[in-house]
Amino acid sequence: MKKWMLLGALALTGCAQITQYQQAVKTPVPASLQGYWQTSGPQSGLVSDQAIGSLIISAQGDTLDCRQWQRVIAKPGKLTLLNGQYVNVNKQLRVMPLELEGEVLHYDKLKLKKVDRPTLECQQALEEVSAQPDAAVIQNIQPQLMRAVFADPSAQQSEPAAEQPATQQR
Repeated sequence: MKKWMLLGALALTGCAQITQYQQAVKTPVPASLQGYWQTSGPQSGLVSDQAIGSLIISAQGDTLDCRQWQRVIAKPGKLTLLNGQYVNVNKQLRVMPLELEGEVLHYDKLKLKKVDRPTLECQQALEEVSAQPDAAVIQNIQPQLMRAVFADPSAQQSEPAAEQPATQQR
């Protein structure tokens, strides 16, 4: 069964004759696909066990594919119907089918579950998409995971006196 789904997805991707992003017609989506979708735990479609994959789908059909680990890569796109199946077309013309199986969304080698809100980084990426509507990729957001405590002096806490090394007197 999985082989047939994979072959169907590959065939669908290969048949997509979208040569310009504007050719893809944005399609309003059913309520079952709308919302914030996110991976949980390690997945083979991500570069690291610590990486997070998210897909944001608006009621109007706008999408944001947001991946984060050591950096954030967010790709805006739109949902469209292609041969009777919902696919995400990003501004780089990559066409990826969506398959909802129960409460799990299969998308680009990922298994995503619906969450209440996107990660902070994906929220920032959404704001950047509004500020840069023609951008094909948003990459100027630093993940929380990579923000070092020492980079923000106000976040540093002094150690208790008992834990500080004793100074030697000469």
